Amino acid sequence: MRLIADTAGERLDAFLARAGEGLTRSAAQKLLEQGLVLRNGKPGKKNDKLTPGDVVEYTIPEAKPVDIVPTEIPLDIVYEDEDLLVINKPKGLVVHPAAGHSDDTLVNGLLYALGDDLSGINGELRPGIVHRIDKDTSGLLAVAKNDFAHTMLASQLKDHTMARTYEAIVVGSFREDSGTVDAPIGRHPTDRKKMCVTQRNSKPAVTHWEVVQRYRGYTHIRCRLETGRTHQIRVHMAYIGHPILGDTVYGHKKPELGQDSQCLHAGALCFQHPRDGHPVMVFAQLPPYFREVLDKLEKIGRI
Repeated sequence: MRLIADTAGERLDAFLARAGEGLTRSAAQKLLEQGLVLRNGKPGKKNDKLTPGDVVEYTIPEAKPVDIVPTEIPLDIVYEDEDLLVINKPKGLVVHPAAGHSDDTLVNGLLYALGDDLSGINGELRPGIVHRIDKDTSGLLAVAKNDFAHTMLASQLKDHTMARTYEAIVVGSFREDSGTVDAPIGRHPTDRKKMCVTQRNSKPAVTHWEVVQRYRGYTHIRCRLETGRTHQIRVHMAYIGHPILGDTVYGHKKPELGQDSQCLHAGALCFQHPRDGHPVMVFAQLPPYFREVLDKLEKIGRI
């Protein structure tokens, strides 16, 4: 791919993330580290400062063959066509293979169901996966069947035109009916498995929320992501003093109402189809665990 720099002083990795097709900042930096980016015919460095007219050329390497065992796992496919599918992931299912979860993940199940009919631009551990949700978060997840669809969907994530809406039950009651949390998120300074609101080594993060129903001690809310940082809703809700019910990592350390993991469900996913741009709107009903909690809250009482 060949690009021409159009601004002065912009870092090479930032330019690639802005002008490259479907590239994130981290993906651009990885290409630079691999020597796959040339600036005026010479290998570029991520912090090179560009001048207008610089010729930037980059190459996307061929996807590596995956070394993942296909596993028969029931998949709730709520939308599918020749380019993509949308999965309604159950609580407890890990998305990507990792230490301790090498053959019982969503990716294993996708390989069993679809074989080679998945995109590969995210590398050997994440074939087809465009975005992720946590193990104990239920709901909708988009999967690309080819690199074209993957690139187009990734672009929509990058420019915030893919709308992702979540249902959550949080601790406490809000005075307002809606609001926005605009607070940057980065890695926790002492616990590398956690994220936190911080100004250091962070990325912008914006979550919009609205009240669905108030109960005594708890609130059912709906959240819309403007950005998609790791654990974003969980971190933001805890940051404003309303941790998600059952989230023992960012909230109360003991289970509440029988929940020992976050009561969070990705209920709606809306995007433009990568092939012709028509709107695709997919919805997933609240799962049984979420409805059971709402039943308990109804008995406790509304406010």
